[in-house]
Amino acid sequence: MARRERCSGCGINMLVSPKARVVRCSECHTLTNLVPINARPGRTRYNGLPRMHENPYGNGPSPQHPQYPQPRPSLSPVPIYGRKRALLCGVNYHGKSYKLKGSINDVKSMKYLLVETLGFPNDSILMLTENEREPSKIPTKQNIRKALKWLVYGCQPGDSLVFHFSGHGTRQKDYNHDEVDGFDEALCPLDHETEGNIIDDEINDTIVKPLTRGTTLHAIIDACYSGTVLDLPFVCRMNKEGRYAWEDQRNPLFYKRTSGGLAFCFSACDDHQTSADTTAFTGTNVRTGAMTYNFVQAIQNERRLTYGHLLNAMRYMIGDVSKAHGASQEPQLTSSDKFDIYSKPVVL
Repeated sequence: MARRERCSGCGINMLVSPKARVVRCSECHTLTNLVPINARPGRTRYNGLPRMHENPYGNGPSPQHPQYPQPRPSLSPVPIYGRKRALLCGVNYHGKSYKLKGSINDVKSMKYLLVETLGFPNDSILMLTENEREPSKIPTKQNIRKALKWLVYGCQPGDSLVFHFSGHGTRQKDYNHDEVDGFDEALCPLDHETEGNIIDDEINDTIVKPLTRGTTLHAIIDACYSGTVLDLPFVCRMNKEGRYAWEDQRNPLFYKRTSGGLAFCFSACDDHQTSADTTAFTGTNVRTGAMTYNFVQAIQNERRLTYGHLLNAMRYMIGDVSKAHGASQEPQLTSSDKFDIYSKPVVL
């Protein structure tokens, strides 16, 4: 079971994995070194879960915590070529009945991970949220489409590309009959009510097919119904014991492969499941996406995690909380190629 630890920086309580040796606070980003449970005389594991409640600070970070540098104000100044490049989209849907409160927090945490831990240049990260001042940085359908094209434009051998989306996902009827389950998965931009969703067929055409040999794309999609939202041909089916098999979803009538590159997608849940926007992991009233929070924590705790161990770590932590609230959310892994998930390290 997850245990509760106090941040050494701001003092908030955090839920962490029993095996974690270090954890980064989602609020102040302080690294806290952890003492193993068996090395603490007289201390027992924390078995309770924090209650779900609202964020009193609204949709942004609390005022006592530092702000981190934002990307340059337009698409054009960001270098087209570079070994590392990322697109981060967080949509809270302000003013809507279905608004979220953790999506913008998610992309801020992801940016901090990429820059401070994984060495991504600050000016090679493009962030789209409702809080941006530039109209081109608002996560509308048109802007997300342009940003997806920017992400893969001119990709070269050695490039590492990241696409992170935190927001609503949906599924709709598959009209071209390329889906095994009869549904297209889709991401919901800010203006989806008037402009429509961005479906998996388009996402695959835009950021998967152009990947040339030597280029690697990692997508981290924190949205409902997102299991196969990149339409990658191989789905990793894993049981509770961690045993897995690759499910081949290739359709001979539709080309869903790359142009020689590699594509991997970690998604929040299976195509028929929903994902949580929750306070359960921060130990405070600050909301995050369950999948994004645990992805960031796992990468920070062990830099050379394999795909299998990362997937297991997220499932373990999210499983504890989702069961407590009567939900079912199982993070998924899809890929452009089959491989041994327990021997290949995740390298972003």
